[in-house]
Amino acid sequence: QVQLVESGGGLVQAGGSLRLSCAASGRTINAYTMGWFRQAPGKEREFVGSLSWSSARTSYADSVKGRFTISRDNAKNTVDLQMNSLKPEDSAIYYCAAAHLKSIRVGVDYWGQGTQVTVSS
Repeated sequence: QVQLVESGGGLVQAGGSLRLSCAASGRTINAYTMGWFRQAPGKEREFVGSLSWSSARTSYADSVKGRFTISRDNAKNTVDLQMNSLKPEDSAIYYCAAAHLKSIRVGVDYWGQGTQVTVSS
């Protein structure tokens, strides 16, 4: 079992930045693709971005490409999401996710509890 705990959410003005962190425990995340999803009120959960176990491959949703960056520290068992140039439409609950030995878009094995991000206009 892997437990994921997000932190760093909050309220920010449009154009600002936030950095979300995800701390994993229970198992090392070395063999996991790690990623972030988000869910806005009344909408389905959507993929934001992912990072392979070796950090060699990244993938981002078109809506965040060039503004968001995912990084990971396998030694610390953490994954971060740096969000720049935030827009009101980025407001959502952000979830950390882990997928073992597969693409995170194929299936998620573990979810965090989520952290709220609100971007004011």
